[in-house]
Amino acid sequence: MANEEDDPVVQEIDVYLAKSLAEKLYLFQYPVRPASMTYDDIPHLSAKIKPKQQKVELEMAIDTLNPNYCRSKGEQIALNVDGACADESSTYSSKLMDKQTFCSSQSTSNTARYAAALYRQGELHLTPLHGILQLRPSFSYLDKADAKHREREAANEAGDSSQDEAEEDVKQITVRFSRPESEQARQRRVQSYEFLQKKHAEEPWVHLHYYGLRDSRSEHERQYLLCQGSSGVENTELVKSPSEYLMMLMPPSPEEEKDKPVAPSNVLSMAQLRTLPLADQIKILMKNVKVMPFANLMSLLGPSIDSVAVLRGIQKVAMLVQGNWVVKSDILYPKDSSSPHSGVPAEVLCRGRDFVMWKFTQSRWVVRKEVAAVTKLCTEDVKDFLEHMAVVRINKGWEFILPYDGEFIKKHPDVVQRQHMLWSGIQAKLEKVYNLVKETLPKKPDGQSGPAGLVSGDQRVQVARSKAQQNHALLERELQRRKEQVRASTVLPSVRIKEEPVSEEGEEEEEQEAEDEEPMDTSLGGGLHSRLANGLPGGRAAGGDSFNGHPPPGCAGTPVARELRAFVEATFQRQFVLTLSELKRLFNLHLASLPPGHTLFSGISDRMLQDTVLAAGCKQILVPFPPQTAASPDEQKVFALWESGDMSDQHRQVLLEIFSKNYRVRRNMIQSRLTQECGEDLSKQEVDKVLKDCCVSYGGMWYLKGTVQS
Repeated sequence: MANEEDDPVVQEIDVYLAKSLAEKLYLFQYPVRPASMTYDDIPHLSAKIKPKQQKVELEMAIDTLNPNYCRSKGEQIALNVDGACADESSTYSSKLMDKQTFCSSQSTSNTARYAAALYRQGELHLTPLHGILQLRPSFSYLDKADAKHREREAANEAGDSSQDEAEEDVKQITVRFSRPESEQARQRRVQSYEFLQKKHAEEPWVHLHYYGLRDSRSEHERQYLLCQGSSGVENTELVKSPSEYLMMLMPPSPEEEKDKPVAPSNVLSMAQLRTLPLADQIKILMKNVKVMPFANLMSLLGPSIDSVAVLRGIQKVAMLVQGNWVVKSDILYPKDSSSPHSGVPAEVLCRGRDFVMWKFTQSRWVVRKEVAAVTKLCTEDVKDFLEHMAVVRINKGWEFILPYDGEFIKKHPDVVQRQHMLWSGIQAKLEKVYNLVKETLPKKPDGQSGPAGLVSGDQRVQVARSKAQQNHALLERELQRRKEQVRASTVLPSVRIKEEPVSEEGEEEEEQEAEDEEPMDTSLGGGLHSRLANGLPGGRAAGGDSFNGHPPPGCAGTPVARELRAFVEATFQRQFVLTLSELKRLFNLHLASLPPGHTLFSGISDRMLQDTVLAAGCKQILVPFPPQTAASPDEQKVFALWESGDMSDQHRQVLLEIFSKNYRVRRNMIQSRLTQECGEDLSKQEVDKVLKDCCVSYGGMWYLKGTVQS
């Protein structure tokens, strides 16, 4: 107690862990110089690094005007190294030793205990060091001088001997072939010092730009030594519980560690697991369990973990199938791995397992023979895929291992919407890879919509009829409320609510209209129609903000319309020609990159997307596809930006008119038509630019982008 009173706490300093430069920060230790001279004051002529070896070479200028510099000695060294004739390859082009090279060596192999600290405004910011390098002068120029000297001596000896020696007689040469190298000899050769030196010498140098201490770029990079997240997101390693902090201060003794039972190398206890970052905990759990409901994952991680952070982390390592999370294929099959059964690469395995996961988003049941027939993988590989996420039922097939989690679907519609977008992209990729017939595929994955399997059109009509009869009174009240809203509204006089009878015939007409104008796959599945309409909660969908998936007429200035217009204009500025199918794919990718709750998640129909394209200055090109084309209706709808404001607008318009009458065209026809319409002889570069903007070449013919059928 007396010691504590004599040594009071003067100040408490907050410590932050900055990670922006954690994998890039090196400490250079220069040779000792006078305190009045710093290395930053010396011009750095060049710098280069070998990243794998962490080897650096710096070339620094020597002050030849310093009174302590011996000029005669500098001239002698330059003469010995480069000889009397100086050229571009000379080490010292000024015929004077005016620079010096510093070469690095690793000071220590374990840099985990070292960090760079920056104290600013009462806060201490620590950045871990990636390497510590000691720089020492390199005397390689002396080796060059010795080599020059030996070359001159060899040349003199060869000249003297050639005058005295007569022409040598022809001698017989014996040719010997080396024996095949054994495995042991190869291993000894690979581990030899000479081989390692050769491998190190083969690594190419990466040339660097040196920025001084007072340079603006250095000042900018120095800001990364400060912790970027003031909310403490980057400092989870510094936030420890009292027991964890005590364990760090007083680790268990080696004797205690020996007494503990040794677990297998692939087993990690929950205590060890919770010492890892949250992202690693989620990845390890999903990799071992394969399939897990979100509620179970939260119970394993502990009550103190934020569910929002878990949702953000689980989407990086797993996909949503029937309300449950299934680990991604690339987590189980890394890039350089292969199948233990057939030896096929990981890319093929990931594609096959994605197909199985996608099948389970369509139905509760999957037949193994159908999967094997499509993926062309061996039985053992397909069985491994199915055992990860399903159980076999005699005479039925494989059933998804977990029940449908409707509670998660209702609680997190934004996450479900984002996962639906990702599955749409995976489905499009699988269709191309496996040549799946699009007519046999459902238009929307039904895995997130409910536990039931595929539903036919007749069944949908029956369901609609029964729901209309059950909710007859509710629908009448809702219709009356909308009538009153329309009468009271003065902002949108052009809005008209269509009154339809709530009879069976009316329900059939409504089902037919829904089939004629089905919204694009940006809304939630049909299993949530009691709570969600076109991706919105029921209260919002009924509030007049959207109707049938897009705003009512006259609402072009709504936030949804403005966001959609901005996306369309930006997309067509990058790609002048797009099919509706490709535009929908790009829109789905755009939605997947947006944060949850964005206005575009309200549901966008095909008609609204096409109207926005036409309103943005684009035109639909009626390409005459051949009668036997395999292109889908969305692939046959081609849109092009008519005017972009550049010099090539007229050329592109002529080209688009050509393709409105021809499915494919030869280049000479395009060039002659451009010359005829534009009244000038276009250069090859101008024609190439127009073709690159709008067309693709296949088999010697030119097609509009997205219309070629291989």
